Amino acid sequence: MVRTVRPRPGNDRRRLSQNFLTDPAAARRVVRLAGVDPDGLVLEVGPGDGAITRFLAPAAGRLVAYELDARLADRVSRRHPGVRVVCADFTRVRPPSEPFSVVGNIPYSRTADIVRWCLAAPALTGATLITQWEYAAKRTGGNGRWSRLTVLTWPRWSWERAGRIPRHRFHPVPRVDAGVLLLRRRADPLLGPADADGYRRLVELGFSGVGGSLRASLRRAHPARRVDRALAAARVPGGAPVGFVSPDQWLTVFEHLRR
Repeated sequence: MVRTVRPRPGNDRRRLSQNFLTDPAAARRVVRLAGVDPDGLVLEVGPGDGAITRFLAPAAGRLVAYELDARLADRVSRRHPGVRVVCADFTRVRPPSEPFSVVGNIPYSRTADIVRWCLAAPALTGATLITQWEYAAKRTGGNGRWSRLTVLTWPRWSWERAGRIPRHRFHPVPRVDAGVLLLRRRADPLLGPADADGYRRLVELGFSGVGGSLRASLRRAHPARRVDRALAAARVPGGAPVGFVSPDQWLTVFEHLRR
């Protein structure tokens, strides 16, 4: 049975950026990478025609699938009677209060919203998401560059790319390849709660774009010699643009400036 929660009008696949995975081997690998708890709760985002659901349902203790397209939601419900299917916008659903994980071949146009929802869910243990390859690379240090979001969340979350899925393994065929993004909550955060605000302020200062380099940005609020010593300890060149500073280097800089 399909439960409907405030459905949006229309079911335009192009608007939802739905590209269905057609490779069973890739679907099986995504589920294996997810490492779901056989006794736990899993939320699947955008099951589509059930390519991943087919392998996820027997692996999960309980599976709840969120699909905006009512026709597809009904199809998944009929094919997998043990799965609870909800026809709703996943990003408007209240996160479960118990530990849970998220798996999904998500609509590319909703990637940022879905990732934001995951990061804000207090009980989420991890998310395994098929995204555009460029997005996965951007969040995981592709080409040596790191995004502000990754750096900000690094003390609590790990970001990892787990391979590429060629675009011809989807239908309709998208313009770009996909990547498997692994987002995992750290069992032991790299910083304590007392340091969270200070770290956030430092990262926001560094990404302010003032001065053309991380060194110049940090010198606006910290003594020049302390900044230089912190960057040297983290092995960050003095003129390095902020995007080329890894999350681990950020943590070293923070530790030195905090002293």
